[in-house]
Amino acid sequence: MAEERVDRRLAAIFAGDIAGYSRLMSVDEEGTLRQLKAHRKELVNPKITEHRGRIVKTTGDGMLVEFVSVVDAVRCAVDIQRGMVDRNAHVPPEKRIQFRIGLNVGDIIIDGDDIYGDGVNVAARLEALADPGGIMVSRVVHDQVQDKLSFGFDDMGEQTVKNIARPVGIHRIQLTDPIMPAKAATGATERSTPDRPSIAVLPFANMSGDPEQEYFADGISEDIITGLSKLRWFFIIARNSSFAYKGKAVDVKRAARELGVRYVLEGSVRKGGNRVRITAQLIDAATGNHIWADRYDGELTDVFALQDEITRKVVAAIEPKLLEAEGIRSQNRSPEDLGAWDMVIQANSLFWRMTRAEGDAAIATLRRAIERYPDYGPAHSMLAFMLLLSQLCGWNKDRSLPNQAAALAKRAAELDDSDPWAHMALGYVAFSMRRTEEAVEEFRQALELNPNFAAAHGYLGFALAMDGRSDEAIPHVEQAIQMSPHDPQNAVFNTAIAVAHYLSGRYPEAVVFGRKALQQRTQFTSGHRIYVASLAQAGQIEEARESLLRLKEVFPEITIAWIEQYVPYTARTMAKFLEGMRKAGLE
Repeated sequence: MAEERVDRRLAAIFAGDIAGYSRLMSVDEEGTLRQLKAHRKELVNPKITEHRGRIVKTTGDGMLVEFVSVVDAVRCAVDIQRGMVDRNAHVPPEKRIQFRIGLNVGDIIIDGDDIYGDGVNVAARLEALADPGGIMVSRVVHDQVQDKLSFGFDDMGEQTVKNIARPVGIHRIQLTDPIMPAKAATGATERSTPDRPSIAVLPFANMSGDPEQEYFADGISEDIITGLSKLRWFFIIARNSSFAYKGKAVDVKRAARELGVRYVLEGSVRKGGNRVRITAQLIDAATGNHIWADRYDGELTDVFALQDEITRKVVAAIEPKLLEAEGIRSQNRSPEDLGAWDMVIQANSLFWRMTRAEGDAAIATLRRAIERYPDYGPAHSMLAFMLLLSQLCGWNKDRSLPNQAAALAKRAAELDDSDPWAHMALGYVAFSMRRTEEAVEEFRQALELNPNFAAAHGYLGFALAMDGRSDEAIPHVEQAIQMSPHDPQNAVFNTAIAVAHYLSGRYPEAVVFGRKALQQRTQFTSGHRIYVASLAQAGQIEEARESLLRLKEVFPEITIAWIEQYVPYTARTMAKFLEGMRKAGLE
């Protein structure tokens, strides 16, 4: 009788398990299982699918996966381990789930849906040798991918492993984040916060056919990297890493995997005569979706001025788009699985819908964030800011809010005095207390830390406007809107322009900008108030009374006394604003 033929093939094998699984289960069985299921559903399984792997089997804490491509297997393992760093960022060390992964390439035996053989056995032994959160690969894996991927490897030599006749050459993948911050001027090392999204700016392509324009294309890329690095929300890949792709045909998804980033900005420069056109596009590397794209034209009469202008516009436009994209990304994650960044970004997304219910939900989310992550500065600064703006909108009448916000903003600055948002919060606290000069100083400090901070320009203008300094105020607010034309905060900034025109006696212009604010956010009560007062002062009394009725539908509690207490017009401007509200019929 003929011997039954054994089905064999060459494959890349991924073996993984959880370090200390028994201890985790003994401490918190239900919590560990819930975490593990979430990690597999939201990170591990999608990454395996993305990299064309096949899950052969799972056994409690273990997993065996087969890949056709060894490059895909390595990329998948690295993505998972880096993703777990992100997901574990604010989980107490004793509760963290950390995978160990072993990778091998070898001959395997196929038995139905299962696989066997030395190729599988070696991968399992490598997994056992890996550190928690680490990846061990066989020498054959290292040799096949070392020239195809940018990851570093540590040669661990040859080791004898159980049930394998010959010693196995072993390498450890270096998973050190390439974007760890450098030493600060004080000599202290900034703590890594890997829950922040990461972005790489690829070298802008010179499409001009003119080698002389190469320096200009590189200068644009470098300036944008520098500009984005001032946005403390994000990790920015250093120039040396992203410029490794210069002059190459780049697959954005692959570059993102190799650099360990979530978003990629790419662009091009094209010259014609003395004019130049710069295009830029921001891509979500996980999906390939374009989040934002724009183009800019200019004269090459002053190269450096043009570079500065393009950088300012690109950086200012990218920030709200990234925040919006991150808000959408975090919406489908369970509350138990949210890290500090996700909670802040969810709150940001909710709040700027400008309704009372969603504002309250945003504030509740931030309160949970500072309880869970008391040393995370952005949660403190954003909570301070939103508490005061919610009071200005009439959503919250708690008289302790200014003191709460002041303490939160102070704590944010103590945690990171170089964060522009901390100074934004301090400025808004001073603004709400009618301390205009102090507010202006803090907003200017935020702009020194990040010259491309559109919102800081906007609130600086708002503070000046409420103090009656209209000619100073309007340029700052207009710059905020120009820098970030699609920012949800522009309803606030159009309100500020309306205030500036109103207090200067330009009532028809105030009506125009008040109406624009309401078109952007129909329930924004500050926009309603200036619109009502402007209509009344412009002599449109019937329209003013109708608008006041709509304002009372949104905010029934509004009175002259409430405005005097909570709306931060200063002593020299309050009476003029109230004059318009009284003409409209408010008591």
